[in-house]
Amino acid sequence: MATYDYGANGAYFVTICTKDKAPYFGDIALINGEPVIQPTIIGQRTIDGWLSIPTFSPFVKLDAFQLMPNHLHGVLFINKPEYDNWEPNTFGPQSQNLASILRGFKSGVKAHATTNNILFCWQTKYYDRVIRNDNELNRIRHYIENNPAQWLQDLENPEGLYM
Repeated sequence: MATYDYGANGAYFVTICTKDKAPYFGDIALINGEPVIQPTIIGQRTIDGWLSIPTFSPFVKLDAFQLMPNHLHGVLFINKPEYDNWEPNTFGPQSQNLASILRGFKSGVKAHATTNNILFCWQTKYYDRVIRNDNELNRIRHYIENNPAQWLQDLENPEGLYM
């Protein structure tokens, strides 16, 4: 949304995909009857990178998160107690907003892959949604938590296309 301030305090739901939706992050396996991601090395680095976001952006609090074979979903809260200067989204250099947080996260994962000669690429953009109320937050959390269970029926899962 062009007029929204993505550095403002609030809750944000993001989905980030791999390039061409390649399953770089691992596979979904049934463990004790529950679908669980079995991360690859780059999948584990992605989890670790996500969890380290508050280290680099201390004004961020993480909430629900789920790594999938070719994408991830996460909720994060931006909380800057002294922030009171609404600045609509603009093109150009940005800092301490959603785009800069995700750019740093994605860069860290890509740098690890490059340093360790691991084939990996992100999709250039990401999906975001400003979470507007507790009801919406709870629905999004439920969606994220249940995403592995939906994987076998997911049209993005090539193995599920013909079942």
